[in-house]
Amino acid sequence: MRVVLAEDLALLREGLVSLLEAHDFEIAAAVDNGPSLVKALLDHRPDVAVVDVRLPPSFTDEGLQAALEARRRIPGLPVLVLSQYVEQLYARELLADGSGGIGYLLKDRVFDAAQFVDAVRRVAAGGTAMDPEVISRLVASTRQRPLGRLTPRELEVLELMAQGRSNGAIAQQLVVTERAVTKHTANIFGKLDLAVSDDDNRRVLAVLAYLNR
Repeated sequence: MRVVLAEDLALLREGLVSLLEAHDFEIAAAVDNGPSLVKALLDHRPDVAVVDVRLPPSFTDEGLQAALEARRRIPGLPVLVLSQYVEQLYARELLADGSGGIGYLLKDRVFDAAQFVDAVRRVAAGGTAMDPEVISRLVASTRQRPLGRLTPRELEVLELMAQGRSNGAIAQQLVVTERAVTKHTANIFGKLDLAVSDDDNRRVLAVLAYLNR
């Protein structure tokens, strides 16, 4: 399994390389800045990218933005983001990016080798690996969503959304048209006070509200 790694701290980068290689991963490239990350991802097209959120030159969200740019050019590219702190905005931006494996872990989790390696494999396989603290923060932000406003049919649709089903799959399950499901989801977003934005982002927040009911 081929990995492109992006981490600006040399000692941590070398440690991650050694850890991954010890678990039979092939390191296609290990870089320390955003522009080099985009180039490495496009050149090597790895099975998974492991990326620090904050990279040179800006040390803000350079790593995340580089990964998202690569995903736009390589749809579905699996990305596992590492962050020193829980950044809800970054987590939501990653979740809203669409298909393909995604993960968001705090750097502390790297010290648990088994947990970290499992997360890398899960994301590479197209799954999701979210740090429990990240999930907790996202759920807390949706705690006050008024599910009582939803009709029984809208709750059915939301339950199926929580199972990871697409609008087409929901339509099949409920024996309705996909257009009807689209209307229900729009009503759900409105009743949960989720402002118009990227639909994937609102979908994630709606599901979190449902899971936290």
